[in-house]
Amino acid sequence: MTSNVSGDIKNNNVNGSLLIGVLLAVLGIAAIAVPAVSTIVAETWIAVILSSAGVAKLVYAFQTRDQGGFIWKVLLSALYIATGVMLVSYPLTGVLTLTLLLGSFLLTEGTFNLILAFRLRPQQNWTWVLVDGIITLVLGAMIWFQFPFNAPWLIGTLVGASVLFTGISRVMLSLNARSTLNSQDQAA
Repeated sequence: MTSNVSGDIKNNNVNGSLLIGVLLAVLGIAAIAVPAVSTIVAETWIAVILSSAGVAKLVYAFQTRDQGGFIWKVLLSALYIATGVMLVSYPLTGVLTLTLLLGSFLLTEGTFNLILAFRLRPQQNWTWVLVDGIITLVLGAMIWFQFPFNAPWLIGTLVGASVLFTGISRVMLSLNARSTLNSQDQAA
């Protein structure tokens, strides 16, 4: 009796992917259910990333100090580290700041997309860029006009929605892969 080792490995990969998808969906739901907590977690994660990047930039500055620009590299690394430390030290202020940055980013991106849409106007399907610009502009305006009342829940809700939909897409892809494997096994 022979066993299908490659089929077992593929099934394990699909099952692992399915499990990760379910876990991501559950975490996304949890982040949406308690957006204030997930907002602080996201803000703290950004602080850790900035601080770590600052330390890496500082090490790089000292490793390449003979190549020029040493002072600027050190100053840039200090900016990263200081920003990360400030976000950790003052998380609520960090949440407010990140919310304003997100709103500003979306307003700017929406404006640029509107300009791009009208530049692309002679082309077919240019209206998709126009619609993207309008939606992005509206989202940015919603953040700005509801600030600071939306700050405690906004980032956590957006991160939660992203994680939830990533989980759902992974589950669906895993179920599709499982179905494909099962049909291949039946054909063999």
